[in-house]
Amino acid sequence: MNVKLILRLGLCAAWVLVGPLLAKSQEGKVLDESGRIPVIKEKVVIDTVWSGHPVGFFLKTEGDRQYIAYYNAERRMVVGMRLLSEKSFATAIVPSASEQPPSYKCPVSSTILGWDSHNYITLKVDRVGFIHLAGNMHANKLTYLRSVKPYDSTRFERVDFMVGKNEDRCTYPKFMDGPEGELIFHYRDGGSGNGNEIYNVYDEKTGTWRRLLDTPLADGQGKMNAYILGPVRGPDGTYHVSWVWRDTPDCATNHDLSYARSKDLVNWESAAGKSIALPMTLEMQELIVDPIPIKGGIINGSGKIGFDAEGNCVLAYHKFDEKGKTQIYTARFEEGGWAIRKVSDWNYRWYFSGGGSIDVDVGASEVSSHEKGLLALDYRNKKESSGTWLFDSKSLARVGRLIRPRPFPGELLTVESDFKGMGVRWKRDAGKADNTDDHYVLRWETLGRNRDRPRTGPLPAVSELVLYRVGYSSKAEGDANECH
Repeated sequence: MNVKLILRLGLCAAWVLVGPLLAKSQEGKVLDESGRIPVIKEKVVIDTVWSGHPVGFFLKTEGDRQYIAYYNAERRMVVGMRLLSEKSFATAIVPSASEQPPSYKCPVSSTILGWDSHNYITLKVDRVGFIHLAGNMHANKLTYLRSVKPYDSTRFERVDFMVGKNEDRCTYPKFMDGPEGELIFHYRDGGSGNGNEIYNVYDEKTGTWRRLLDTPLADGQGKMNAYILGPVRGPDGTYHVSWVWRDTPDCATNHDLSYARSKDLVNWESAAGKSIALPMTLEMQELIVDPIPIKGGIINGSGKIGFDAEGNCVLAYHKFDEKGKTQIYTARFEEGGWAIRKVSDWNYRWYFSGGGSIDVDVGASEVSSHEKGLLALDYRNKKESSGTWLFDSKSLARVGRLIRPRPFPGELLTVESDFKGMGVRWKRDAGKADNTDDHYVLRWETLGRNRDRPRTGPLPAVSELVLYRVGYSSKAEGDANECH
């Protein structure tokens, strides 16, 4: 069972495979795992948190330690850590350079949340134990902090800059491990429709940052920006990225699904193995997977990176079909070109437009190995259906479906607040529990997205932020537990 899948949901040589892929004779295999019953093994009440709109929190289990980061009831950024043997977290409010939340009109460095649902928090522990923290940025000044001592979540110091350039309009901060375990930080410099992807690397001996790349990874040349997924490290150690180009803040202007790969994050190549000079631009036609036009039905965040049983990269995404309906597709580089396969047959068209955070009607996870020779892909269509498809790893033909166990006990799915419009929010563990059959998750409740705009009128009461450890029992064990 793959818990991550449960919780998550042109000139290029390409061809489309349809027809037999959707034939009923190829969809007869059903794997039913619903007999595994989710059971709460641990509950830790952490704090009360802001519930006026959703924004991404952070959770990672790493060895015998567990790290969290969130915005509290006063919308201030908080970091916490505990040993797994402990029943509570040591938490601290993170210092802020400004007492105002960041916004387009006030692009300050601040750890105080405004109304922007883009402003998630991310965290990473380096090889000597210092905790690095970034977040609350959507085309704002760099907001980055570091713990004063190794493995100490109670004291952080602000670091006003990393290298001092291209740090006034930062978005989508991400920490990651480099090829040798070094700490990498990357982010978008600029705005939606006009931005570049910047990479820095950290020197643990000097406590300083430098550019990993002398040039941006991708450059929209002032006309667009690349919404990049990854880098995702594949089974053989190669890093893979996919992206769509976007011309303006209007999400309908996404276009041209693209791909590149690298062994070291410095030297990059196309799927065909052709070396490319950075930065990557739209003119590099060899990087285009599917030349989807503007208003062609693809949104940033689509193009999930997964791998088949042989370790080959498989992209999963959605776009409009020839009838204008929204469908899920997969793409894999085969025999010198991208083989593009339509894998859904829906009668619904999800048309999206405008700026700000929006609710997602259609989505697909990355493909992941499930059993020998089979791949699984979770999908969601708000108007049609949701579930998990099974594919033959060699042909990528759809051969059946998987009935997954529920990721959480039913009571956790029920909204506790009686305020209209409230929903349950989750943050899955970026690491893993010591028992890999268990998983940790953060749960809280908020109103839905509001395209990053302030709400007027009454607001809901604060929500309780709770950590759960969830395991599984058999059906018989679950029934027995319910009797007690």
